[in-house]
Amino acid sequence: MGDMVKGANTFVPTVALRVAVRGGVDVAALLLTEWGRVRGDADIVFHGAPVHPSGAVRLVGGEDGTVWLEAGLTATEEEVSRVLVVASTEGGALRDAAGLAVEAFAPDGTSVARYAVTDAGGETAMVLAELYRRAGGWKFRAVGQGYPDGLEGLAVDHGVDVAAEGPPVAPAPVAAPPSMTKAPEAVTPAIRPAPAPAPAPAPPVAPVPAPYPFPIEAPGKTASGPAPDPFGAAAAPGAPDWTFGGLFAPRTRSGRGNDVITVEDLPPGPVVVELAVDGDGYTGLWPLTRFNKEESSLINSTQEDFRGRVLPVVPSNGRLRLKLRADGPWEMRILPLAAARRLTEEPLECEGPDVLLHTGGAADAAFHYRGKDNFIVHLYELADHDDPATLPERRRSAVNEIGRRRETFPLPEGPLIVHLRMADGPWRGRLKDVQPHSGRSPHDSGPRPPQPRRAQGWLRRGRR
Repeated sequence: MGDMVKGANTFVPTVALRVAVRGGVDVAALLLTEWGRVRGDADIVFHGAPVHPSGAVRLVGGEDGTVWLEAGLTATEEEVSRVLVVASTEGGALRDAAGLAVEAFAPDGTSVARYAVTDAGGETAMVLAELYRRAGGWKFRAVGQGYPDGLEGLAVDHGVDVAAEGPPVAPAPVAAPPSMTKAPEAVTPAIRPAPAPAPAPAPPVAPVPAPYPFPIEAPGKTASGPAPDPFGAAAAPGAPDWTFGGLFAPRTRSGRGNDVITVEDLPPGPVVVELAVDGDGYTGLWPLTRFNKEESSLINSTQEDFRGRVLPVVPSNGRLRLKLRADGPWEMRILPLAAARRLTEEPLECEGPDVLLHTGGAADAAFHYRGKDNFIVHLYELADHDDPATLPERRRSAVNEIGRRRETFPLPEGPLIVHLRMADGPWRGRLKDVQPHSGRSPHDSGPRPPQPRRAQGWLRRGRR
């Protein structure tokens, strides 16, 4: 694809895009509503807060003057209409940034949009490009709008509270003018309007992470009873943000009978593998090492019409290989960990092994298992585990029993993976006696120190 000219736009695939910003500049992303404003400081993604609470946009580092952003378009909250890609300098002007450019890549590495800035001047901040919703999809626009007054001018334009002091305040939503029935196509204004009046103070509201919105429709028969929400309810208010593990578009494989499945270019670390098999024979699944040796089985079941989700770990080379035994047609989906169902106080009814996320405060997990074979539950605490390429060492099994039974066991504060390692049969689970989340690691001691406002860390350089 050739370079786009300033102001041009093009459709891009609605997938997890990787966006490269070149030129040795500082990079940030702003997530805006249809009225062109952030909802609060949490909608600013920058070096001091590299992951959006939804997990949809994140800074993933860089080298040799290039900074990378991941933009999971399918995971972007409905309220977000635009994602701005912003460049700024700590010293000097953007005209001094050699090779200033922004380029978006599809998951297979194909360049889908590229814009090189050729007219930068004395400004110290610039909206390089934007991703915005249009006609049920997403488009990329080459913007190139500079701000001589730096990040503060850019921030004011997009509803960021630039006050240097005071507690964080969530801006009140901006109401649409009475005569406007729908939002106009996203256009970055050439002339900045006067700053809007400061919104009335409101108590800060913790963001609620949304489930990853991928459709899951297994072939053939499904579990009896009402079909559960594929990703369960969102985490309870007050839960910490879910930021563990990479985001990527789902990968689907299907076939009949025994097979070896290879999936390339995945982020290293735990992922969710969903498997549906139609048939009444044996179902088995094993991860393979790079030497094609079987590791411990993920599935070992004689359940008719098997349905379940398991938790393999993608190796550092990003290549997941699985050996499957299946007596019948099958469909497999590989999903990011963030796509797992949330375990909440709302009853969750399902069948087979599963991967659940607990992101709230300390609680009791209550399960009613109606199968006849093993029921094994493992817990993985992520609060103090900072390596997304591995699973933390698990504690002893929370449950390891055989046959129909009711089990209730305590859960620490999230984030936590509740892995139903074996469950050959239907089950029902929910949380009880849920406590408010403290907002800190369960291993911390002492009072939680005041946290600086997210926006102030981003604007600090612009005030130097």
